[in-house]
Amino acid sequence: MSGRPVSAAPSGVESPSVDLPNQTRLLLDLQRVNKIAQRLSGCLEVETIASFITNGLVDQFGCVFARIWVVEPEQTALRLVASSGLYTHTNGSFARVPMGAYKVGKIAQNRVPFLSNRLAEEAWVKDRDWAIANNIQGFAGYPLMTGDRVIGVLATFSRSPMAAEFLEVLQVLCMTATIALDAALSVANKPSPAVFLAQRSTLSDQLATILKTTTMALVGTETALPISIGHVFVQLAELLDEFSCDYARLVYGATDVVLEAIVAIPTFNETQTAPDAAAQWRSRCHQLRFIATCLGGSLQTQPGPQQQMVQITLQTPYTSGRSGAKVTIQCSTALVQTALTCMAYKARLTVCDPFDPEAVVITDSEPIAQGATRAIWVRVKASPPPSTQAVIDWTIDVDQLREIAQRVSQGLPVASPSSDPSHPRPSEREREIMALLGQGLRDRDIANRLYISESTVKFHINNSLTKLQAKNRYQAVYQAAIQGWI
Repeated sequence: MSGRPVSAAPSGVESPSVDLPNQTRLLLDLQRVNKIAQRLSGCLEVETIASFITNGLVDQFGCVFARIWVVEPEQTALRLVASSGLYTHTNGSFARVPMGAYKVGKIAQNRVPFLSNRLAEEAWVKDRDWAIANNIQGFAGYPLMTGDRVIGVLATFSRSPMAAEFLEVLQVLCMTATIALDAALSVANKPSPAVFLAQRSTLSDQLATILKTTTMALVGTETALPISIGHVFVQLAELLDEFSCDYARLVYGATDVVLEAIVAIPTFNETQTAPDAAAQWRSRCHQLRFIATCLGGSLQTQPGPQQQMVQITLQTPYTSGRSGAKVTIQCSTALVQTALTCMAYKARLTVCDPFDPEAVVITDSEPIAQGATRAIWVRVKASPPPSTQAVIDWTIDVDQLREIAQRVSQGLPVASPSSDPSHPRPSEREREIMALLGQGLRDRDIANRLYISESTVKFHINNSLTKLQAKNRYQAVYQAAIQGWI
């Protein structure tokens, strides 16, 4: 472990000297995953990508030993491509592992993650004396999967017991690793002309190569994209090609790149039943949606007329860089933590270290909220502490989260969206009208500006008075400003 003391073990690896709350441990691990992922962008060499990941597990997570194998093209064995920590060589008895052999081969074959904190006692361990001599206690292995296809296995060892939640951290890391490795493997397994094309061609050229029978349009000037972003578009194109895409349009906007496509309701061959194909479509879309969300984008599907067509839209920003307010997410359960982390990325907030003094804390933990200078309370079960500046729940959308975090970071008053009937949310029209009312416009002027009738303006103003619990329009404008409507 290159001399790293066991006491330096981070949150994913348990140690007597490290006593952090579960939510803080998880956030620390997610931040370390992000640091590793940032090094992968733009790299197309399998060994280099794998080494970044294994080195990161040793350096960032305090693991004593980490390795990555990739599945060989014939799918019968795995090849060791990176090794960090105790051993850095990629030859030896585990340089090539048959599919299904040892624990690594079984993880690839069965596609089931595995964690053990009694390595020397496991029956499958080939060299127990080695584990005992090096005081190796923890082992975690995770399959690297894209869709229903395994492309490799990640394995890591530690001298301290690993927390069960560490598998969740590995899942996030493996999602990023799989995107980068799959792109690199697809290039490495092509003949030289194709490698040159993949490195030089634009995204539209790559999509056109995949969607050969599809009518495709390009709008806007093409912009170079990070490999992780480009690859998710390629993966969607491969899915569209499998399900007979009729039309596709690639749009380069001011800040985002979008792929819109129309697909006929999946048709099936003789060996594939309709339910199987439909399940495959949903599964692949779900995986791509998760990846797009982690990249700060989105994937949406919408049935067409008579349910005979499906419209699918993939949107991502040009880079994964964030420009919004700094936030740190410290929640008590992995599900809430992961959901809010994805939402924060999609809102293009800057997710940072939990100890960053400039960050707004988003939490459902009362001790953490009380100790924070600026906090947003996540209403799950408990009532918000008095010290919190805003309250959110699961009715909030991405734009609202971004706006609330921005206002809290600037020390501005905010009324958080809530499903609580005592805090009703304004409609977009009510927001518009209150903003114009605050500018001093009369009902007639507002009606002309919004192309609606004066009676409609009065209707929305009366609704706003009720929601804001204001006695007159002046109070309503004041409350609307304080509560963040305008």
